[in-house]
Amino acid sequence: MSYETAVAQMYALGHELADTPTHKFDLAHMRVLLSALGHPEKSFASVLIAGTNGKGSTAATLASILRASGLKTGLYTSPHLVRINERIRLDGQAISDDDFALVHDVVGRTAERLVSEGDLPWHPSFFETLTAMAFEYFARHRPEMVVFEVGMGGRLDATNVVEPRVSIITDISLDHQRFLGDTITEIAREKAGIIRQGRAVVTLPQLPEANDVIGNAILERGARAVNAVPYVPPPSSDGTEYLVRRTQSSTRSSQFAGIAGPRQRYSLEVSGSVIAVDSPLIGRHQLRNVALAVAAALELREQGPEEITPASIERGIRETHWPGRFQVEPASDGHPEIVLDVAHNPAGAWALRSTLSSVYGDRPITMVFGVLRDKAMAEMAEILFPIAEAVIATHANNPRSASPAEIRQAAARVAGEVSEADSVPVAMEQAGKIAGPDGLVVVTGSIYVVGEAMRALGVRI
Repeated sequence: MSYETAVAQMYALGHELADTPTHKFDLAHMRVLLSALGHPEKSFASVLIAGTNGKGSTAATLASILRASGLKTGLYTSPHLVRINERIRLDGQAISDDDFALVHDVVGRTAERLVSEGDLPWHPSFFETLTAMAFEYFARHRPEMVVFEVGMGGRLDATNVVEPRVSIITDISLDHQRFLGDTITEIAREKAGIIRQGRAVVTLPQLPEANDVIGNAILERGARAVNAVPYVPPPSSDGTEYLVRRTQSSTRSSQFAGIAGPRQRYSLEVSGSVIAVDSPLIGRHQLRNVALAVAAALELREQGPEEITPASIERGIRETHWPGRFQVEPASDGHPEIVLDVAHNPAGAWALRSTLSSVYGDRPITMVFGVLRDKAMAEMAEILFPIAEAVIATHANNPRSASPAEIRQAAARVAGEVSEADSVPVAMEQAGKIAGPDGLVVVTGSIYVVGEAMRALGVRI
């Protein structure tokens, strides 16, 4: 089977968020498939990360720390920016086209046999198939640790068949209400489904409703809480804003002090050693994600990998590669400076707005915006559009994308004119003309919009 055929067959399964939730939300079917494959998910140690915002950044940071510590490390994330291969990585490298085609053939043939024999009622979904492919790929290459980002929810997500050494729960807010529930309590209950009996769970203080659910789940399952506790001190006498994060495990602690800016810098203290940390992940919200990754790394070190050291933690944070998250492309050849940032829900929109303010102040912004139809378009528009002098509504080449007209209608209560563009490349061209060579263009919303913008700009992932 060729790579092109494998990818075409994957997309022929439909989008990973199936129209019928039961086709996705059934771990029994996932376990039938994995049993027929010889349980590849049991052949490596793992960490499992759930949450609404920040789980991808946390996963990328933790995987980078593990690699910097000399551990052969797998990483599974979703969705992708440009190519589907990005989702399955080994030591920072995306799965090759040949390996993708190979594991797709193995998983696909197995699934077809199970359906024909009546062991499965239907072919696994896009996400179930891809997750099984990731398990099969990692089983063949035997990493020492694999970091898995939950696709959606947690309790019934296809990734939740692993038995993680550590579970991590990032910030929880409203998103995917159609599948997960309409309240923070309901959504937190789905996320807390990754907590394992008697094992460690790393988290941060959440909204009160989420705290209650997570705390009760920890007590019910006899799990061990590892809290990355935030503390923000008042500004210093010279006006510099410091952001501090303390991360505590049972015997070790870490402390961060960072300054918001083009790159975030921290002092990091681990077991009495103080080192400088330079992170490419920008924004106050990213400090929470870095704190979670460090806390998880320290917890893993207590379980055995002594290779995890203060120096490897510093290097891993510094070398984290997570594109499309406040990624800045400098002005060149008469084109304006461009910020690319995935902000697919209101919490992400607020994080972007805060970071833009801290980095660029009141600099005029031309915004390219596109989002999926099932997202909170009106609320996101109310958060982001007022900070832009011009907004261009567009859509990605995805059937779930809201049309520019739908975005304009959702933003009807927001003052200012919103223009339309039929594609992301056209929107980028229009934004460049409006902003001029000295301007600032911000591309945001759906990950698919950001990915298509990166492709149009020729930005390498």
